[in-house]
Amino acid sequence: MCGIVGFIGKEEAAPILLDGLARLEYRGYDSAGLAVFGEEKGLQVVKSKGRLQALSDLTKAGSTIQGTAGMGHTRWATHGVPSDVNAHPQASESGRFAVIHNGIIENFAEIKEFLQNQGVKFSSQTDTEVAANLLDYLYEGDLLEAVSKMLHRIRGAYAFGIICADCPDMLVGVRKDSPLILGHGEGFNFFASDVTAIIKYTREVSYLDNDEIAVITREGTQVYDSYLQPVKKERHHVDWEVSAAEKGGYAHFMLKEVMEQPEALRKTISPRLQNGQVKLDDLHFDVQYLKAMDKIYIIACGSSYHVGMAAKYTLEKLLHKPVEVALASEFRYCEPLVSEHTLAIVISQSGETIDTLTAMREAKRLGARVLSIVNVVGSTIARESDDVIYTWAGPEIAVATTKAYSTQLAVTYLIGLAFAQMMGTIEKEEYEAIVNELQLLPEKLQKVLEQREAIQYFASLYFNHSSIFFIGRHLDYAVGMEGSLKLKEISYIHSEAYAAGELKHGTISLIEDGTLVVALASYKPLFEKMMSNVIEVKSRGADVIGLTTEDVGPEMMKTVDHIITVPDTHPMLLPSLDVVPLQLFAYYVALQRGCDIDKPRNLAKSVTVE
Repeated sequence: MCGIVGFIGKEEAAPILLDGLARLEYRGYDSAGLAVFGEEKGLQVVKSKGRLQALSDLTKAGSTIQGTAGMGHTRWATHGVPSDVNAHPQASESGRFAVIHNGIIENFAEIKEFLQNQGVKFSSQTDTEVAANLLDYLYEGDLLEAVSKMLHRIRGAYAFGIICADCPDMLVGVRKDSPLILGHGEGFNFFASDVTAIIKYTREVSYLDNDEIAVITREGTQVYDSYLQPVKKERHHVDWEVSAAEKGGYAHFMLKEVMEQPEALRKTISPRLQNGQVKLDDLHFDVQYLKAMDKIYIIACGSSYHVGMAAKYTLEKLLHKPVEVALASEFRYCEPLVSEHTLAIVISQSGETIDTLTAMREAKRLGARVLSIVNVVGSTIARESDDVIYTWAGPEIAVATTKAYSTQLAVTYLIGLAFAQMMGTIEKEEYEAIVNELQLLPEKLQKVLEQREAIQYFASLYFNHSSIFFIGRHLDYAVGMEGSLKLKEISYIHSEAYAAGELKHGTISLIEDGTLVVALASYKPLFEKMMSNVIEVKSRGADVIGLTTEDVGPEMMKTVDHIITVPDTHPMLLPSLDVVPLQLFAYYVALQRGCDIDKPRNLAKSVTVE
């Protein structure tokens, strides 16, 4: 959620800041603004409700706001409705400070009341203006001292960008539980909430840790802890190409990322398969630990939670250990039964999702060992985990995840196979069969993508429905949950996924003439039971799109209205193929409805507030 970018150098800052904010639009926002210091006009703040284009038009692409040091922000409203006044940056009453902020200041009301009693007047409803005025109140000529004092008085999660009119040759960045990185250049430097904003200008980055304060000047950067003691930061090189964050001729990032999935799977799987063996060199588990495990907790949110739901079936089968899947937002509050023999597998695309991060910390506090599956190298969850496997999916720009889901799922297969071999819970023949099919997944996925036109046709038949249901059993149910989420989040159609065996327990009362049901029946051991459920909904007037494997497609077609098939593979791997037609169906339905597919309303790519 929200986007931050700060720049100081020798070039005009505003056009660079607008370009950086444009690359952060995928994070979700409802207003945008700039604060730039210029020698002639001093500290200038310009902001606007709505899309970034409105801010660009207001500043004539940045040409009307001059200066070589500044910062920009795209805001997703938390405190205060979306408006010009509530947009960031927020300035202090005196105009000395401008602040941009991701996160929430939990004790803002208490601080605001104190400042109002000191005579400070507020113009917005935001907690960010409280931070700006608190800084001004604490400022006695030393900017860093004021920032340090502020951090010891506020509670919550935050990433701050700060500019002070008295110190025009520096920017200050601060973080706690909300991402902030530094970008290093020659004669210029950045801070940003995401490397996507600055990759066009530099590939050398550092990652701030909690309670660290960064001073950014034209000459370099210096990081301090909250007591202003210097901290040495390691630099990292970002090796993906700028083009990976561009549409490359596709109408939307989501479609591009759907089509990139075969290659994304290759990058995730191929380096970890050597001579027919799964090799996870970054992990350091011994067989004694694995055999002593009392349970595995999978902790995640959203689509990553659905990865966990599919992984539960496969890991329990492979490892013969109980697996519990927990929503990260609920984990801390359910008094989880965790011990030193519990493995917590934490799944997050960004590695910064606040619910997942705090749940991970709780699992560690209770004694669990944490293995994270993350896409973003150097992210907070990756750094704080005991072990981490990167998906190597590359940047994912569309809010609705596609290739991140697919690569996370692939990593769970690799973990299961590696652990099962170590523990001796899988037969050699089955291990070899699954590994062989893993290698073929990208090729088979490419074959699924060749059905785009047929799926687009089905979308044209049903895009005007107000409610759509997904049903399935076992792994098919787990995939149906993800298909339903994709549809609802980008098309705004009400959609639910149900375990097909639950139909008679109430759900079937919602089925009437013309209701669309997407029936997943790829898991062959339950195919006949699934077809009984299809007949049940058909007899009550439903239209049914069936999804199954090529070898049983003709049989299913006798009952359903339309069918989508995927190549046959090992049953454990079917979710990797089944999910892609559902992603495409959601995309084409949203396209027919004229929705903003890459930036659906009210949603953000990375949720960094609870």
